[in-house]
Amino acid sequence: MEKPFYKSHFDMSILGIRTQFETTPGGYHPLHWHEEIELLYPLNGDIHLRVDNQKCIIKQNQFAVIESCQVHSTFHPNKATMFVCIHITKKALESYLPNIDLYRIHCLPDAISEGQQEEYEKICLLLQNLTRFYMENTITYNIDAEGILLLVVGHLLRNFSTVTTRQFSDMDHLTRERIQTVITYVDQHYAEPITLQEICDELSLGKEYFCRFFKKNMNISFLNYLNEIRLSHAYQDLQTTDLSIAEIMEQNGLTNQKLFNKTFKEQYGCTPSEVRKA
Repeated sequence: MEKPFYKSHFDMSILGIRTQFETTPGGYHPLHWHEEIELLYPLNGDIHLRVDNQKCIIKQNQFAVIESCQVHSTFHPNKATMFVCIHITKKALESYLPNIDLYRIHCLPDAISEGQQEEYEKICLLLQNLTRFYMENTITYNIDAEGILLLVVGHLLRNFSTVTTRQFSDMDHLTRERIQTVITYVDQHYAEPITLQEICDELSLGKEYFCRFFKKNMNISFLNYLNEIRLSHAYQDLQTTDLSIAEIMEQNGLTNQKLFNKTFKEQYGCTPSEVRKA
């Protein structure tokens, strides 16, 4: 039962920029992180974005920026969502701006001030041109795309960024590192039985402290987060495989059928059987 899925992926350029044109099935894509800045630009429908503890909706032909190492998740309400995903590596751009790692970009569509609106619309136009060049498949697309995206970076740094201090960045480093460790561990082991003690041992933290720490920084309990990850993999398997619901539960670390149906309905607004019939 293969569902349509499309991804046009360009490798990271020497300027530290990677562009992906994607069509992906709808659904929830759980909390995750990466070192690169991410720019999301939907070409149809909406993308519901959660960044740290902030939520927003990115509408068609709007865009949002997720800073380096920010924990984020997305929900695609459409059955199929077309979007552009751009990753920008700060390290590769240090030759243009040596202290670029101190700049933090803040650019979510529903948090744009009146004074920033004109600059936001200029970037939207640049992204429209990027998409148009891609669709036209011009022989100079790679050159045009690099030029456009450098302009985008320039606009973002001038108009949507603040400069931090190294002292502030260093203070925040341990928290980011711990959260990243948890996310990576769950990503690698979600299909296995994971106990709270195991993840505490991974971080060398006590249970009570870890639970407070995780809830404070992720705005969700660890066990609920783990369940969200498992449910998201189950959702994708329902869309893309012919495995039975029982088999999908088993291979994603889900053991309680009644609880699975209840939490699945809460997260996706439908039952597993309804996803399979769609």
